[in-house]
Amino acid sequence: MRRINVYQVGQLGIQMSEGQKQRISIARALLRDPRILLLDEATSALDSQSEKAVQDAFNQASLGRTTIIVAHRLSALRNADLIAVIQSGEVVEAGSHDQLIQNRHGPYSAMVQLQKTTFMKDEIISEPKGNESHNSTSTTEEAAPTAEIANKLSPQLPSHQTNSNQQSEDHYSPPSIWQLMWMTTPEWKPTLVGCIGALIFGLVQPMSSFCMGALLAVYFINDHDEIRSQTKMYCFAFLAFAIFAFITNVIQHYHFGVMGENLTRRVREASLTKILTFEIEWFDQEHNSTGALCSRLSVDSTMARTLVADRLSLLTQAISAAALAVILGMVLAWKLAIVVTALQPFIIGAFYTRAVMMRSMSKKILKAQNKSSELASEAVGNHRIITAFYSQEKVLSLFEVTQKDPKNESLKQSWYAGLGLFTSQFLTSGSAGLIFWYGGRLLYNKEISYKHLFQTFFILVATGRLIAETGSMTADLSKGTNALKSVFMTLERKSKMDPDEIKGIKPEKLIGDIEFKEVDFFYPTRPKQMILMGVSLKVDAGKVVALVGQSGSGKSTVIRMIERFYDPSKGSIEVDGIDIKHYNLRALRLHIALVSQEPTLFAGTIQENIAYAKENASEAEIIEAATVANAHEFISSMKDGYATYCGERGVQLSGGQKQRLALARAILKNPAILLLDEATSALDVKLESLVQDALEKTMVGRTCLVVAHRLSTIQKSDKISVIDDGKIVEEGSHGELLAKGEKGAYFSLVKLQQHATMEKRELNLIGRNIEPSKDE
Repeated sequence: MRRINVYQVGQLGIQMSEGQKQRISIARALLRDPRILLLDEATSALDSQSEKAVQDAFNQASLGRTTIIVAHRLSALRNADLIAVIQSGEVVEAGSHDQLIQNRHGPYSAMVQLQKTTFMKDEIISEPKGNESHNSTSTTEEAAPTAEIANKLSPQLPSHQTNSNQQSEDHYSPPSIWQLMWMTTPEWKPTLVGCIGALIFGLVQPMSSFCMGALLAVYFINDHDEIRSQTKMYCFAFLAFAIFAFITNVIQHYHFGVMGENLTRRVREASLTKILTFEIEWFDQEHNSTGALCSRLSVDSTMARTLVADRLSLLTQAISAAALAVILGMVLAWKLAIVVTALQPFIIGAFYTRAVMMRSMSKKILKAQNKSSELASEAVGNHRIITAFYSQEKVLSLFEVTQKDPKNESLKQSWYAGLGLFTSQFLTSGSAGLIFWYGGRLLYNKEISYKHLFQTFFILVATGRLIAETGSMTADLSKGTNALKSVFMTLERKSKMDPDEIKGIKPEKLIGDIEFKEVDFFYPTRPKQMILMGVSLKVDAGKVVALVGQSGSGKSTVIRMIERFYDPSKGSIEVDGIDIKHYNLRALRLHIALVSQEPTLFAGTIQENIAYAKENASEAEIIEAATVANAHEFISSMKDGYATYCGERGVQLSGGQKQRLALARAILKNPAILLLDEATSALDVKLESLVQDALEKTMVGRTCLVVAHRLSTIQKSDKISVIDDGKIVEEGSHGELLAKGEKGAYFSLVKLQQHATMEKRELNLIGRNIEPSKDE
């Protein structure tokens, strides 16, 4: 049986390249063996070799199935039985390729002509000299490194770093009560008033017990008038205690509420601010997934208010109640008071033992809940895919599995908590019997009166129960302690790449020179798989350098390392002759713009998403950037124009629209270094041509690093670097690399794309009833 290596793809597939993610989704669709197959630009992120292989797989998979294809490339439509042309939400033409091509003035024919022109350009540029054009395509090596190379390199890799981070977090102790109290310093006025209210309220219980004991002694009086008079007096005393308790409770809870809300807001702001400074490596870790972080910001931050306000209130009440109870007990009957006081630590200890048990059990529950939160977050974020595959039951079953561990831990915790509660109740009842027995002896020896016996008993026992209940409340809050532990852990963690490093260089302007010097790199979550090995790359200021290679070869990783999302495990990366580690990250990234293959938009308006690149951007600047990116036309055609809501992750817009907004955002930033990671992959031929022209204008005077599969996007690059198996195997201009002939890696890619281009051109000629020439 063939062994399958299992790798974590990370949150939202962050550990995979865009081409790898697209092929995984294609495999997922084919595994289901559907009767209806829907393909929405399913090969847009693939290189030429992968696209051809996947296209052949689709041709076989579509046999006997109803297949609907949304595509910009004509090669994906050559076998379609029916082609529908949609403009402005209406089907303007429908028919087979041969039928539609007959109408030379139709929209489909115009698209074919435009695409044919683009293919001709690619063919002219990619045409090798001499007899080289007749040779078959050469095979390329696999993108992933071999296990032998990985094993040789693995002893040199610091694979313990991720584990050390995990261990340091596991050994982090929960915050103490003094740390919690120190957090309330900015709200010291409401905290002080709340503490005074709690302090006064704590006196109510001993005074009420004092009157209760005295009231019981009243019934031993023989004079009925005296009984009536004394009873009336104590009834008014209890009424006064009720009013007093109401007023002090309102005072303490109101002011603690004010303090708690401000504390929650400050903790959330501080946590989010801190999280945004962490390196990307931190987000790749399993326990720092989107679901876990959202849980910390929403639930755990709110727990700070509960812990601080409730604990501070209970602690203050317990201190004032205990102090007054001990004083009254010693004054009334010191012998009995000593016995009762000596028994209270056992009762309180039982409650705190239960608290410790619950605290030790809640850690695993919290971890399991993070897993379920992560699953729920991904399910909500990817609900379209779940709906398309009708996988609701599968998601629910996975969610149910994540709940098994918390359920088992909760059952254990309930047994331990029940044992602790039984012990505390037993000690409470047993101590009451012991107190009455000893009090009876003192009463028999006439060392104490009935009144003092009842008063001492009620004062100390009731107050002891109040303190014990405080311990019980603390035990119930033990889950919150571990929740707050994660907040403190976040607030006190130091980022490996502090974006606001004071000593870092803050360049007002960058020239734009970039140089990789013998760079090795592996992702921390996959320490045995090398992504880059000995990469040396130089990008001169103001030049355009293209990176080509198969999907997963490391092209996008180079882009991420220029942004300093990760640091190399070996070697260095320099910008303007200075190691990138010596720069202030925030200042450096102000001069770098990134347009990725999968553009990221936020849940806001189009104007807000474009203006995200520049603070205080004027409306004229936004419109100008959108115009250069050829986005102004479609934005203006919308009902709300630039005020159109994009939806979460830009779900209200098409892929091409999102890509053009991302381009406009990069153009508005006016960067010295422009990074393009398949920036035109989601565009059709017409839009690609327009955006490519806009990009060529934008590239002037800037250092540009372009990752691309299509030759049309890199034909004018000053230098092309071919990456294969994590290494740069060739460098040079388009003509220089082609001149190397069949032995060149770039030549193989060109020939592969040339074959695809020839097939498309032949299809166009056949569609126009033109017989291809023998040379073609």
